[in-house]
Amino acid sequence: MALDKPYLDVPGTLIFDAEQSRKGYWLNQFCMSLMKADNRERFKADERAYLDEWQMSEEQKQAVLARDLNWCMRTGGNIYFLAKIGATDGKSFQQMAGSMTGMTEEEYRHMMIQGGRSVEGNRYIGENGDAQAQNQPQGAAHQNKEA
Repeated sequence: MALDKPYLDVPGTLIFDAEQSRKGYWLNQFCMSLMKADNRERFKADERAYLDEWQMSEEQKQAVLARDLNWCMRTGGNIYFLAKIGATDGKSFQQMAGSMTGMTEEEYRHMMIQGGRSVEGNRYIGENGDAQAQNQPQGAAHQNKEA
């Protein structure tokens, strides 16, 4: 019996639940491997060859190669594991978060200092707030990928 997941209707939010954990197991294991310097070096030397050592789906590998963290999360990646990719690339968590929202690092920092994104228009899918997929660059890009 499937669990009721009312949180699926929150725009701009992907909850890392048991289903996502199962889906992203190998993706997240790959990310954790990047904690070791020799693995980071091997990955940077030939990303595709290193990814092919992991039992990830082709979609997960493409998401990593594209450095599309939102896509990685949709395929089961957990942001705390995915942060290892950003660190390998020399990016801060703030830079990564900015890229996930379609903002520059400075714009993202300013938004967070001001209290974060407004809940107005962002309580459920279908409203017209700034977290809605149609108002996000990655939302439009994702919609084009599925077309």
